[in-house]
Amino acid sequence: MRAARIGYLDDPCVLPCIGNNAYEPLPMGELALPLEVYESTANALTLVQQRSPVIKGKVVDFAKNLADFIATCGKKHVVLLSSLDFGRWQQIDTSSGSQIHYLSSTKDDGTDDYCEQMGWRSLHEYDSEQSRWKYLSTLTEAKTTQEDGPPSDEELEEGDYLPSLPFASLFTFLKAKGIKVTCLLCYCSEGDNIPDAFNLAEATGKLLGLRPGDEGIKWVIPYSWKSVYGPPPDLSIF
Repeated sequence: MRAARIGYLDDPCVLPCIGNNAYEPLPMGELALPLEVYESTANALTLVQQRSPVIKGKVVDFAKNLADFIATCGKKHVVLLSSLDFGRWQQIDTSSGSQIHYLSSTKDDGTDDYCEQMGWRSLHEYDSEQSRWKYLSTLTEAKTTQEDGPPSDEELEEGDYLPSLPFASLFTFLKAKGIKVTCLLCYCSEGDNIPDAFNLAEATGKLLGLRPGDEGIKWVIPYSWKSVYGPPPDLSIF
């Protein structure tokens, strides 16, 4: 979309990081920071790029801060992208041929008719009545604070993995504010995750009615991906 970078978000809950412009081969004096905001006016879209993880124990605070900001900006629909640990996948089903799963605020059970038409599978592990999901919901109420504590480690259940992730807190806080939320999720293994990134990007394009790849349009690849695995081996060693 050739979205233009319009600013940064500064949140104490995100680990600091800094680097060169991710999309240019040479430093242009523009620094990449943990939370960058891009805008595509032609598509009426605002994008937030998160480059570093949330500090341990600050996931809920980060979600609350970001949800408050999004609500203040008057956004009506938020799409969250996240990877999931393949080793935690409880109900492996590859019959659809798609690795994309989704979670939507449209219905109480997390399903959405349009996402189903896209051939994506709902996140079967989602259960709003599960203890940790219910705990997140209580945190959206002004009378409840984190000091009240989640269920103890002795009470951990199989479904505790998903609600512990940042996307779950963001989903819950945004939903509580009446904002439509769609999470697009992809189970990933260790190793080369570039194909997974393409899968999520293509799914996002379909959800938003964009058609990357049509009419000669191609994705702009971060320049840093060229060195993900370092330089090629020195042929003289063979």
